[in-house]
Amino acid sequence: QVQLVESGGGLVQAGDSLSLSCAASGRTFSIYAMGWFRQAPRKEREFVAAIINSGGDGTIHYTESVKGRFTMSRDNAKNTVYLQMNSLKSEDTAVYYCAATDTGKGWTSGYWGQGTQVTVSS
Repeated sequence: QVQLVESGGGLVQAGDSLSLSCAASGRTFSIYAMGWFRQAPRKEREFVAAIINSGGDGTIHYTESVKGRFTMSRDNAKNTVYLQMNSLKSEDTAVYYCAATDTGKGWTSGYWGQGTQVTVSS
């Protein structure tokens, strides 16, 4: 099992920045990829960013709407990934979730954090 704990959410104004962290513990050696997802009110959960941990070239994938504004990074020594969010918009308001997958498994069958609320006021 892998446990994920997010932190760093909050209330900010449009144009501000916010940084999220996700610390993984447990069977972290089994993690193939880690990612960030978000779910806005009355909307389905959507992909934000992801990085392949195991055997990957370090390429980070972003959804189009956050490219150039959000940056995902990782600290392998701390088993932690980060999401730096700049130039925040009201449409970025959502609960942000950290997720991790094992090799050969998809996100839906992976591990999820409890979520952290990000609210951007316009």
